[in-house]
Amino acid sequence: MATTEGDMTTNADRDERAIAYQKPQPAGMVADCFIGSALVLPDETPAADDPDWIPQADNVWFRPLLLSVSQGFYLNLLWVRGAGVLSRHRHSGPVHAFTLRGAWHYLEHDWVARANDYAFEPPGETHTLVVSEEADEMLTLFHVTGGYTYVDPQGRAMGYEDVFTKLDAVRAHHERIGHDPEAVTRLMR
Repeated sequence: MATTEGDMTTNADRDERAIAYQKPQPAGMVADCFIGSALVLPDETPAADDPDWIPQADNVWFRPLLLSVSQGFYLNLLWVRGAGVLSRHRHSGPVHAFTLRGAWHYLEHDWVARANDYAFEPPGETHTLVVSEEADEMLTLFHVTGGYTYVDPQGRAMGYEDVFTKLDAVRAHHERIGHDPEAVTRLMR
């Protein structure tokens, strides 16, 4: 291909752009993680022996996408079938939430997250998650940094969750259904 007027890119430049990076990656860099079809969303409740969807409570499942034990965060899909109060909790780090299906809100805020909405939750915030009656379900991608503490209405601690408790739950589920509990290492960084 010849250089055209107004196009300062030569054939040599174009060819070099198509060459993969030739040097080693930085020392100590963690491996990338790829999950094909991660956002293909199910229509039916996960089977009890589904290795991807981990039961969390009645009508509540999560699907871990990345468990970063080295940096203290995780990404997961949270699926709740049925309306009602899910939990009250306080975050120790920031949270990013992308609603994929259904609707949910916090009792402490006046917004409702619906499909295609994004919410940022700052560190230190305490809120009560409710799945809206209007949708009767929610499926949301959460990126959680740090952990969160389940609290009563007065802020007294009642439980805790972070990347390590998520990892424990995944391993326990895999063991219960006869899968290798160490298979989860493909999601760990």
